Amino acid sequence: MRRPTSFLTVGLPGTGKTTDARRIDVEKKALRLTKDEWLKALYGLANPPSASDVIDGRLAEIRLRALELGINVVIDYGLWGRDELSALRQAAADLGAAVEMRYFELTPAEQRRRLDRRQAEQPHTTWHMSDEELAEWAAIFSVPTPGELDGSEPIDGPPVGFATWVEWLRQRWPASIA
Repeated sequence: MRRPTSFLTVGLPGTGKTTDARRIDVEKKALRLTKDEWLKALYGLANPPSASDVIDGRLAEIRLRALELGINVVIDYGLWGRDELSALRQAAADLGAAVEMRYFELTPAEQRRRLDRRQAEQPHTTWHMSDEELAEWAAIFSVPTPGELDGSEPIDGPPVGFATWVEWLRQRWPASIA
């Protein structure tokens, strides 16, 4: 059986993650898990904050199961924090899977232009995002290091209070509403 690969798309909204995830889906025969598509299917025009982490959790669980089955997977939901990346990298490694990270970056002006075009051309696929929201998100986004991107940097241990990254992952992204 071949070693499956977990592809992680990393970037802010409008930077090209979903476009690349769709390409990976076809070229690498990967199961594509795009959070926004799930949110739209379940909530339509609404984008309830309470649903976001639960959907992330469900997608993380599906990802792990697909990797166990030897299936390539592409995660398409931003991944803004180092802890998130570390948890997903370690969980894949624990299953013997490879990890390939793709980082997407744009100037704020180009990001705004792309988001406006998407809103005008495909409003059913997105939500409006204000300049204030984009600035707030950019301020909390952790740019991956070159070592994270090429896989040469060791994965940090889980935060204090967690025995494993999977334990942390399941608290960060619960798979159901408790």
